[in-house]
Amino acid sequence: MTQPGSTPNRPRRGAGCLQSLLVLAVILGLGYGASKIFGDESSESKGSSSSSSSASDGKGGSWEIGDCGGPDPENKPDGYRAFDCDEQGATFKALKIEDASFLPNAIQCPAGTDLIIQVSRVFGSGDGKKGGGIPTNTVCGRNLTGDHPGDAGAGGGQLVEGDCVSATAKEIACASAGANDFKVLGLVKEKTECPAATTEPMQLMMAMGRPYDVICGGKV
Repeated sequence: MTQPGSTPNRPRRGAGCLQSLLVLAVILGLGYGASKIFGDESSESKGSSSSSSSASDGKGGSWEIGDCGGPDPENKPDGYRAFDCDEQGATFKALKIEDASFLPNAIQCPAGTDLIIQVSRVFGSGDGKKGGGIPTNTVCGRNLTGDHPGDAGAGGGQLVEGDCVSATAKEIACASAGANDFKVLGLVKEKTECPAATTEPMQLMMAMGRPYDVICGGKV
């Protein structure tokens, strides 16, 4: 995955009466498991928590590609905040900025996305530590370290072409795939759209906002 170039660090902006909050979205590491028609079984990625806490990011709600952030020590375990990319607390860089959505399946980040964070804005003096706020956009983040579970085939992040899945459509690391597992050759709406090398088109149950309904599985 080619990582976008860094943008110059911008001066921190005071939040004033408007505070922008980072909320860990519960949409990372979506897995799809079931019987022959595969049910949509949303599960979080390794290291994520089911709670959705938040933390002030100090950016006034404006995020751009190349901006950095990291965990907020004052809002554990799921709070995140903005950091300059050279600060000690920075752990991820924004690969892409998407519009916010109340439908988690509608957010589709690019390959190489290690974590997905929803940015919300809270009016007034609340610190947002209990969540809430109005979603403004979504940050598709890539770790600054060498740990990249979102890379194609690594077994984490959102499902993308090049990933591997089990016979029940659950994402797995390609390095551990066996004879009964499949490589994702395409993510399409109809089985007829799968590429010719597809040996197992996996029909998923309907999920509002998701851009695909079929996983085109092929030989690993």
